[in-house]
Amino acid sequence: MSNMADAELIEALQDADAVKFGTFELSHGGTSDYYVDKYLFETDPHCLELIADAFAERVGETTLAGIALGAVPLVAATSVATGNPYVIARKQEKDYGTGNLIEGRLGEGEEVVVLEDIATTGQSALDAVESLRDAGAVVDRVLVVVDRQEGAAELLADHGVDLEALLTADDLLSAADD
Repeated sequence: MSNMADAELIEALQDADAVKFGTFELSHGGTSDYYVDKYLFETDPHCLELIADAFAERVGETTLAGIALGAVPLVAATSVATGNPYVIARKQEKDYGTGNLIEGRLGEGEEVVVLEDIATTGQSALDAVESLRDAGAVVDRVLVVVDRQEGAAELLADHGVDLEALLTADDLLSAADD
């Protein structure tokens, strides 16, 4: 993404009030002095369009996967922007219906890129990668809107997966200082 596109996405996140400052508890149990509210940026049409376009520039011709629930709007919008098919990776099996961890059509050996909203430790992205691999997919990339730079890239790298972020915590925090 170019610096101009970075700036446009940061501005869109700020306009959607998706970047907040204070003391926040994170899903992994830690605390932070800032919070990126994925639901505010994922339900904002302008943010969603910018993110889908940025992801579309990076995914190539491959199947997309979004992690339920947060990344489903991102993967759906990116699928529409690219024409690429997508699947949804659940965090846990349902105890009704098909009970699938992966929803949608996925062939053995299919190349898949995982789309995620925010990466902190990287554990939820890694869980999705492992579920997809168990289902026969080849997964070696995760694209994320914001990398909080708290170990996700390292965890994923330990499992043969590259993490690519549209924005980092440093990008958001330096923009807030301006």
